[in-house]
Amino acid sequence: MSKRTMLAVLLLGAIGAHSASAAGGPGGPGATTPLSAAETADLRFMREEEKLARDVYLQLYEQWAMPQFSNIASSEQSHMEAMLRLLRRYQLADPAAGMTTGEFNDASLQALHDNLMALGSVSGLAALKVGGFIEEADMQDIVAAIDRSKHADIDQTYGRLLCGSRNHLRAYATQVSLVTGSAYVAQVLDQSEVDAIIFTATERCGP
Repeated sequence: MSKRTMLAVLLLGAIGAHSASAAGGPGGPGATTPLSAAETADLRFMREEEKLARDVYLQLYEQWAMPQFSNIASSEQSHMEAMLRLLRRYQLADPAAGMTTGEFNDASLQALHDNLMALGSVSGLAALKVGGFIEEADMQDIVAAIDRSKHADIDQTYGRLLCGSRNHLRAYATQVSLVTGSAYVAQVLDQSEVDAIIFTATERCGP
């Protein structure tokens, strides 16, 4: 994703190209039609992208002891589990299987994780901005995946993840503003889109 790569390079240094490798399998129980290659790639990538969020937040919590990181990491764990249920439904291999904290199959996510951790280790404020970056990036990727999806069950799960990311962005943006005394500045999405999210109330995102 060229915009993501450009922003990450500016913020963090060189990052590998954003790619999601496709691996397939037949539709599992509840699957009405086979997945496309794009849908398969998106499911696998999203599983690891949610892991990236969880892993970064857990590590930043250990370093900075900010409760936002611990709380949101728990939510990201739920997101990971939701993606794993879809992978199992469609009989797809789990790319996160056997991976420890901070370890990824996808090379671009590995590079992004490492650079985000380097940035988040600079200061508590930098760590909060890393949280905002991750949530904006997640939303961008989820919306793109929804556009490529032709399955209602997948869209429903992505919708819940998208709702969760909006809430997470609100939490990080609030903390950034409290620390800096200034409005949160968008890092990936358009500022108008971010403002529309952070200036509205927290949502209930369902199970």
